[in-house]
Amino acid sequence: MACKTLILAEHDGGALKEITWELLGMAHRLAGEAGWDAASIKAVILGEGVEQLASEIAGRGAAEVIYSDGPAFANYSSDAYDRAIEAIAKEESPDLILIGHTPNGWDVAPLVAAGLGAPLATDCSAINMPDGKPRFTRKVFNGKFVQVVDADGAGPCVATLQRGAAPAHEGSSQGKVRKVAPVVVVDDLQARFVAIKKGEAGAVDLTQASIIVSGGRGVGSQEKFAVIKELAEALGGQVGASRPVTDVGWLPPEHQIGSSGVTVNPKLYIACGISGAIQHIVGMRGSGYIVAINKDGDAPIFGVADIGVVGDLFEIVPALTKAAREARR
Repeated sequence: MACKTLILAEHDGGALKEITWELLGMAHRLAGEAGWDAASIKAVILGEGVEQLASEIAGRGAAEVIYSDGPAFANYSSDAYDRAIEAIAKEESPDLILIGHTPNGWDVAPLVAAGLGAPLATDCSAINMPDGKPRFTRKVFNGKFVQVVDADGAGPCVATLQRGAAPAHEGSSQGKVRKVAPVVVVDDLQARFVAIKKGEAGAVDLTQASIIVSGGRGVGSQEKFAVIKELAEALGGQVGASRPVTDVGWLPPEHQIGSSGVTVNPKLYIACGISGAIQHIVGMRGSGYIVAINKDGDAPIFGVADIGVVGDLFEIVPALTKAAREARR
């Protein structure tokens, strides 16, 4: 079947990254909206010794996985990836190319789009398919505005998707695996791989958290944030925050959720003292279950909450913490 959506799989240390499954999740949802057959969803993976990873993707959501294996792909190179993806895209003629908004993704996506003469939408927090054509929602001007872009015209569109913007695909499939010859060799590369440096162990990655307890300006002070942290710890979750909290330095920037922070979709999201400005809501409205605690019964956050509690968070949150600890014991 003709390819409608082509995703770029990412891997590290012999394992597929979670963004791969999130891209497949988005691809399947868009196929449903557009009326495309799931058999039109394909993936490409590049690397050295990646045949087993290709088979894993074929068994979990992709109708066909196209892989290219060789020394030029042993480590990420924008030059090698660009040439390979362009060649596969020209052969498959997809309507949409989805790439994770990751360091590799935001590096190679513009090159692929330029090489194909295709429109590019980066850092997308949402993608929809009204009338069978992609509509991209993304943040601009350092997150101060949300931009909605419609893709018109023939040919493919290239988009990078924020981590956490789509649930990981959980279904199974019996996809095919197809190997293609490398279009580039090591001697052709214009850059030389040196090393990968990773962040410190224990760094916060809210996009992968299944439970998040977030606090807003209503918490009152950095010291009072202890009640938020205690509930998160009792639930085995992570601590999030709205932009005012990180702006004043109560928490580091990596805790910020929203249009100028990260987009998350945990199974449980508890918002404490957060009024619910649209900039925050766009970053967490995809959560599986949302609990909002706020003294203001008219706070916008209640508009997206599954359960809304109007009251003093300093009475409610400690009670929840106590109940969670007793339940875990």
